[in-house]
Amino acid sequence: MSRGICPRVNSCGSVWILSAVIFAASVIDVDAYSCHEVRTAFQLRQVGPLHRVPETPGTDVDLLVCKHQGPSCCTRKMEESYQFAVKREILHNIQSYSYELEHLFSGHSDAFQDMFQYLLSFSQGHLSSLLEGTYTPLSRHALPHVNQLFSSLSLYLRGANVSVEASVHQFFNNLFPLVYMRLINPGIESSMMMASEMGDCLRMIRQDVNPFGPHPAVMAQELAGALGAGRQLGLALEEGLEVINATEHVSLSKECVKGLVKMVYCSHCRGLTLIKPCVGYCLNVMRGCLASVSELDQAWRRYTSLLEQLTHAMAGHHSLELALLGVRSHVNEALLYAQLHGPLITATVDKVCGLSTGEPTSMQPTSTEVTTSTVTSSSPLPSAVPSKPLPEQWLGQLAHLQREFLMYLQRYKSFFAALPEMLCEGENVVDDSTCWSGDDVVESYSGRVVGNGLHAQRQNPEVKVRTPNPTLAEVKERLERFNQETQERFPKLGQMEAWDELGSGETEEGSSTDCDDEDGCQASGDGQTQTLHTEAPSEGKPIVRQPGGGSTHENPSKPPSVKVIGGSACASWMRPWSLVLLFAALCLQWTLF
Repeated sequence: MSRGICPRVNSCGSVWILSAVIFAASVIDVDAYSCHEVRTAFQLRQVGPLHRVPETPGTDVDLLVCKHQGPSCCTRKMEESYQFAVKREILHNIQSYSYELEHLFSGHSDAFQDMFQYLLSFSQGHLSSLLEGTYTPLSRHALPHVNQLFSSLSLYLRGANVSVEASVHQFFNNLFPLVYMRLINPGIESSMMMASEMGDCLRMIRQDVNPFGPHPAVMAQELAGALGAGRQLGLALEEGLEVINATEHVSLSKECVKGLVKMVYCSHCRGLTLIKPCVGYCLNVMRGCLASVSELDQAWRRYTSLLEQLTHAMAGHHSLELALLGVRSHVNEALLYAQLHGPLITATVDKVCGLSTGEPTSMQPTSTEVTTSTVTSSSPLPSAVPSKPLPEQWLGQLAHLQREFLMYLQRYKSFFAALPEMLCEGENVVDDSTCWSGDDVVESYSGRVVGNGLHAQRQNPEVKVRTPNPTLAEVKERLERFNQETQERFPKLGQMEAWDELGSGETEEGSSTDCDDEDGCQASGDGQTQTLHTEAPSEGKPIVRQPGGGSTHENPSKPPSVKVIGGSACASWMRPWSLVLLFAALCLQWTLF
């Protein structure tokens, strides 16, 4: 009896268990093959219209990119949406990484230009105050020429096709008739009917007569050197912004887009919306997509090196500040020189222009700041006392901008080579657990990881790079050409940088001073080209080195004993670019005494 019952019970139990398994399997099957998670990700990432995603996976789907065995939650229309999405996302990610670099260039370009314009404005006011307070007879007619000079310098610093040397010489050409008729021969203009023709003649012969001595040429040379580096820096920053803009809007090849879709979205077709790509797999895809971008690396490294050197040349030794602040001194010395050599200038003008002007009525400088009663060719003439110093808050601002700019620039020297790695960092990839390999979920990526650049992509298993991007190839060529032109125009840039790196107060002989390069206490260039060298010993008294090699301590209350024609010793002492603000202040003190 029991034998009859037992088989029946076992049969009933087997039927119940089989029914339960079938039911559970059907529940699991429905949940596993639902496209709900895919629809959610499609909507959250704003890939495209939600109606393109099916509710349940299809079996006979003809896909072009995300091909795999089994049912799929993707359709052809979804693949099209995925292609647009990955292009948008990759360009957005590139822009997010290049934003700080772009902001660094644009922000400092504006900051440098603002500083340039302030220094120009201050120097213009400095010169105008000299003419108005010291050379009153010609100030009203000379100020328009001052405005024209500094307008030209401003345009030059902004990148306009203006010649500094031509602008300076034009300024002195226009100044010569005023000096001749109002300082050397005052009153001559009112007694002549042909003042306009005389003015034209004087402007034409100015460089031949050389009434201002060496001062116009020296002033032009100093301004061209100091402003040239500032102008080139501004042009370089603009060039860099164009390179960054080109990479932010780079066009992606079809092979690249397919590789990106396969990496980012093909896992969704299987319902795997949370899986991340393997690091090596991501690097291959990104290096293939950005192969032409990586080709910018060498030209970009050279470009950033030139940026460093240009900022050193412009602000490393206060060159631009000293050159602009020295305009007033050069003009004052030029006017004193003209008055000192008035008789010779008058005789030459009479011969060349054919105008008999007689002897000059005054052979002494009319400057109210000159207290010397007797003027001879061997007597140094004190230069005009500056009306006001450069405000303290602006001293060293260019050097501060330089240090800040170079500090940030260091981060981006290898930007274009490192960009693929940056795009494959953080939450975008998985390195230490199961990850997506483009075809399946794996424990680690087994493919070969290639390097950067077009040549390395020949072995790339994920993205085939057939030809370089023509736009980026043109950008690279333009950047290389800019680097070459900059190097040819400033062949000593590398030497300037190396000299600047001597350190705080350290000279080539290894001696040291009491102040650092931020205070402007560097030595003043090559001894073979300078007539004076100054050092600041620990006692605080300057040592004046004569060309013969001897050195003597001088009383700081009076200027060094130097023969100067048509200007003060102190002003001549300040001409080299490498002179620093500390010694400029000492010069001012000596002049006042």
